[in-house]
Amino acid sequence: MFKPELLAPAKNIERLKVAVAYGADAVYVGGPRYGLRARADNFSDAELTEGVAFAHQHGAKLYITLNAFLHDDDFEGLDSYCRFLESIGIDALIISDLGVLNVARESCNIDIHLSTQASCLNSDAAHVWKALGVQRLIVGRELTVAEAGRIQQQAGIDVEMFTHGAMCMAYSGHCTISNFTAGRDSNRGGCVQSCRLPYQLHATTDPVISVSDLLEATPRTFMSSKDLWGVQQIADFFTHRICSLKIEGRMKSSLYVATTVKTYRQLIDAYAGGTLDGALLDRLSRELQTMPHRDYFSGSLDTPAGPDSVFGQIGGINTGSHQYLGLVVETNPHNVILRLLEPLTTGDAIEILPFDHQPIDWQVDHLYDVTGRPIDTMRKDSVVCLPRTEALATVAPFNVVRIINQEAESIE
Repeated sequence: MFKPELLAPAKNIERLKVAVAYGADAVYVGGPRYGLRARADNFSDAELTEGVAFAHQHGAKLYITLNAFLHDDDFEGLDSYCRFLESIGIDALIISDLGVLNVARESCNIDIHLSTQASCLNSDAAHVWKALGVQRLIVGRELTVAEAGRIQQQAGIDVEMFTHGAMCMAYSGHCTISNFTAGRDSNRGGCVQSCRLPYQLHATTDPVISVSDLLEATPRTFMSSKDLWGVQQIADFFTHRICSLKIEGRMKSSLYVATTVKTYRQLIDAYAGGTLDGALLDRLSRELQTMPHRDYFSGSLDTPAGPDSVFGQIGGINTGSHQYLGLVVETNPHNVILRLLEPLTTGDAIEILPFDHQPIDWQVDHLYDVTGRPIDTMRKDSVVCLPRTEALATVAPFNVVRIINQEAESIE
């Protein structure tokens, strides 16, 4: 049976391995230049080589973003970089700029995926991009699933859609707010997400707005979008044979990567196997609520997004019911070894996320340092050992560990 590819983001080599371990069919990453996430860790040449080898060893693909809109001075070294990417086995280049597309086609034989930044929204445009050598369209987020399916059918080209993650308030991401507020070019990798901040909107016919009027106005995040989720559209993705479902988030944590990949992996596999029912859909939807997020909505997947797509909460995103505690880095017959991002103390209740099964609830009764010395607490950014009992027998490296967020509001 047809199953869409599940495509996950990775900020660095750790998150790449987490994504693959939790079931991603492909991972997209960025290199040091030519992409739209200049503030991400991004991958060195050595890390890209390691990442490709790891992905291919586990039956996954690796795509790299070259999706910035470049000026002439930005092209230096792009041709040799494309040849390097071909030599290590990169599976596809994600490109927006026609000039970058031209250099890539002349320099290497890697498949080209058209970035959503290029705003492909119709079949005529799809035919043009196909004629220019593009193998896959990551269509604009303004399309419904049905519209994307028609483009794929009429143009005879693979179509990929975003199914989860942060949304840009600008049309297909064509925003220049950061250029003016921070001196960073949004379309060349410099976005600082100024749209997420609260602003004061003052309507007046007076050509002069006083400072006192502005100070009295209530700040609102009227340019900040809610987060996308496509859990209710899984059947539509299958019906219209969308070839790839993409999770946004190259700046996100390993907890985000693990949670989203595991959840959408289960949704895709359950639908393909005929076992996706209301109870499972509800459980998996609740799982996506456990991590920090803005309010979820379906974007334009069903109908064009409207005023209810704006995230109006002042004071930040929803914290979620759980927070990221750490990552399993090693196991042996006696211990589960964690790298902590937050402190851990005996008596804490934690959850370990296996790759395939329900979370493992665990009461921390004993902790040891790496020398085997018993301890009561371990600070963040440290390595700690848990005794490996029978209940932890299935725990494996790259399992994410989380802890109840005591400050979170209860989730319905």
